[in-house]
This record gives sequence, C-alpha cells and structure tokens, in this order.
Amino acid sequence: MAHEVPKRISPNAYQALREALPVVFHYKRPYESYLRAALRDHPELLAGLNFTDVKRRVADELVERLASNENRYQETTVDLMMSVASMARFPDLEKHEDAEFKLAEARSAVEELRRWTEPYLKQLTDQEEAASRQQMERQQHAAIRAFADDLGGLRDQFLELNSLEDAQERGQRFEKFVASLFELFDLEPRLAYSLSTEQIDGSVTFDTDDYIVEARWRKEAVQRGDADVFAAKVRRKGKNALGMFISVNGFSAGALKEYSESTPFIAIDGADLMAVLEHRIRLDDLLRRKKRHANETGSCFLPVSRIAVDP
Repeated sequence: MAHEVPKRISPNAYQALREALPVVFHYKRPYESYLRAALRDHPELLAGLNFTDVKRRVADELVERLASNENRYQETTVDLMMSVASMARFPDLEKHEDAEFKLAEARSAVEELRRWTEPYLKQLTDQEEAASRQQMERQQHAAIRAFADDLGGLRDQFLELNSLEDAQERGQRFEKFVASLFELFDLEPRLAYSLSTEQIDGSVTFDTDDYIVEARWRKEAVQRGDADVFAAKVRRKGKNALGMFISVNGFSAGALKEYSESTPFIAIDGADLMAVLEHRIRLDDLLRRKKRHANETGSCFLPVSRIAVDP
C-alpha cells in the first residue's frame, strides 16, 4: 500500500541502514537474495552491483543510490529500512562459528536502525489505521444504503399487495414478502405456506427464541376463534413455545380482550408492518418491545403507536 513519509529521510537513518545491511547476513548468497526480493519492484537499484565484493561495499553503493534519488525512492527506502529493522532472528548468522559475536553485532545494528525508523513506522501505522477506518465507514454506509434500498423495495411490494383484489395472487406475493422481511432482519425464517386460506405457518428464530408464525391477509380482522386455534397450536408445542400472529387487517376486540392478560403469542398488524417499512422502527426492536410487553402484562398486542411514545 502506498504511504506518505516525512519530506526528508534523516541522514542518520541512511547511515543506520548502511551499517545494518552487511551485518545481518554472513554469507553473500542469502544477502543478495534478500535484497533482490526486497527491491524486486526496482531492479535498477541493483543493476551493476558486484555481489561478489564485500557486503559493506555493496551496502554503501546501494544506500548511495537510494539517498541520491530520494525523491524517487523514498517510499522504497523506508520499506527496506522497516523490513531490516523488524528482523528478530538471523538464521544465517546462527550457523557461524562466531555466532555469539555476530548475533550481538546484528542485534545492535538493527536496534539502531529501528530507533531511526520508529517515526516512519508510527506514521505508517496511523495511516493504515485511518485507511482501515475509512474503509470500514464506506462499507457501513454501503450496507446501510443497501438495507434501506431493500426495505424500500419491500415497502413498494406491500403497497402493491394492498391494492390487489385477487386473493390468490395476493397470498402468493405475501408469501414472498413475509419471507423477505424476515430474512432482511436475520430472523432465519422456516416457513410453510397454505395459499388457499392465505395463511402462512412456519417459524422464525429471534433472540435465541423460536416463534411459531401464522400470517394472514384477509379483509376482516382476526376473530376470537382464530386466535384460540392459534393459541392452542402454540401451547401444544410446549410451555416455552412462543407465537407470532401477523394479521394485516388487525385483530377484533374480542380476540384482543381474550389475550389481554395471558397470551402465548404476540400480535402484529398492518400498522406495525408499515412502521417497519417506513424506517420508523426496526423489526427486531418492534419484536423485543412486543415480547417484553407480553411478558410484563400478559397482553398479546402493543400497538406501534404506543411504542413510539413510550420511553
């Protein structure tokens, strides 16, 4: 990654590189291999260097080329300095009979180079962190835009469904709508549909709880008898089972009264769905508030209008 470095590299840094390069390797072949790999993007820097000569002369000539063309090779020079300064082991020296002396010399030279490259390393780290933050922000903004676009598309679908008179077509499209809405909020839908009755049965997972789902788009509100059938279905699943009854056209007064003090399900109506689709509340937040209300009061239904004003 391209990065900015100070306007001028310190002469002390150049000198530290000049001193370190010859002592971090003992043998000429690994010394040459390292430099060719480190400077592979600029082979002209190594052109004409006599690697059969003593390593210090090669280092002197290389550093002179870097320093005399700093405007061109500044970033390359800093990269090479930081590469050498980051060396923690020196396998080439460990094999030598004078390993203890040579390792001490290499460590001292690298430590001196590290001292002069620390400002560049800090600046590079700061730049990389800033670039990472910017990239994360871009990704977050893109995700937010994509989420808003998907939710907007679902809102358009919902409004179209509202204008349909063909119950069969509406049921088929409502099937896709509900599944897409659950998927958008990561509710892991597992739905099975019965289109002849415009009824959708299945389950979703939310906050580690599994909900048995029934969703309906009928002209009339859900009556007490329908609510009783669904409640019995939920209770047959076990005492820890939860239900989610979605009725676009709401619930009758009788149904709401019956399940106002003890309910195995939460109720969602068309106004709730529109509030989600219009970005006034997230679906997951809506479900949490409704479940908490049911736990605290025993009532199946908390209108979104009350959620909007409740703290």
